[in-house]
Amino acid sequence: MGIRRQTTFVATLGGQPQVISFAIDALLARGVRLDKALLIHLGMNAPRLQTAVQKITATLSEPHYNNIKLAFHPIAHNGDPVADIRDEADAHATWEAISQLLIELKNEQHTLHVCISGGRQMLGFMTMSAAMLHFGHEDRLWHSYTPDEWLSPTRDGGMMHLPPDAGFQLIEVPMMPWGSYFPALRQLTRPVTSETDVLAGPRRLLDDLEEMKQTAVHQQLTPRQNEVLEAFANGLTPKQVAEKLFISLKTVNSHKTVILAECRNAWAMPETAWLDYRFIAEKFMDVEE
Repeated sequence: MGIRRQTTFVATLGGQPQVISFAIDALLARGVRLDKALLIHLGMNAPRLQTAVQKITATLSEPHYNNIKLAFHPIAHNGDPVADIRDEADAHATWEAISQLLIELKNEQHTLHVCISGGRQMLGFMTMSAAMLHFGHEDRLWHSYTPDEWLSPTRDGGMMHLPPDAGFQLIEVPMMPWGSYFPALRQLTRPVTSETDVLAGPRRLLDDLEEMKQTAVHQQLTPRQNEVLEAFANGLTPKQVAEKLFISLKTVNSHKTVILAECRNAWAMPETAWLDYRFIAEKFMDVEE
C-alpha cells in the first residue's frame, strides 16, 4: 500500500473564528479526513483577531478534532508582520507570503482544502489568486454560506458549531488551476524579483500564449479574411466592415464564419460556445493594420 497523502485545511482567519469550525465540520461531514488545519492571518495587533485565535484554538482541542493538528501562519514580509492590507505593497507582500506557503505545501505533496470565507476580503482574493497558480486538480477552494438567522447568534464566535439542519453550506468555488495546465507559470513566480508587480512574469507568458493563438488563426486565413479580421479588431461592426472593404454584408458574414471557426480551434472552444464578431474584437484588438 502507498503512503496516504497529507490533507491540509487552509483558511483565512479574521475576527469571526466560527467560520473556521463551521467549514471544518462541513468537510468532516462530507467524509474528508483532515490531518492539519493551517490558518492564515494578518498581524495580531487587533484584539478581535487575538480573541478569534483563542476561540478556534480551544474549539479544535475538543476530542472530536484530536487527529487535526492546528497551526497558524501569520503573514510577514522580510520577517516583519503585515498588520493589514492598506496599499499595493501590502497586497504584494501578502500574495508572496501565501504563494510561498502553497508552494511549500504542494512540494510536500499535501492535498489542499482552502476556505476563503474568513478575514479581510482582500486576504481571500490573494489566496484565490495564489491557488490558481499552485493548485493541483485534487485541491479544492471553498467559500461558505451561513443563513441570516444564524449570523447574529454566531457572530464573534458566539457559537462555534451549528446544528446539522441549520442550512450552513460549504460551496466549492469554480476555478481553473492554471499552474497545472501551464507549469511555467509557477516557475515565473519563484523567486519574485519585483515588488511592483509580482505577476509580471506570468502575465507576459499568458500574453505570449495569446499571441501564439492569434498567429495560428492568421496563418489559416486568406489575405482577404485577414483584412476582415483586422477590421473587426478595430471595433467595426459587420456592416461597417462591408462598407470599408467595399464588399457585401453576405461576404463579410461568410468570412466571419471562417474566422470564428479558426478561433474555436486556436482557443479550444466547444462547438456549443456561441461566438460573434465581438469575440474577434476582444481577442485581436492589438492587431495592427
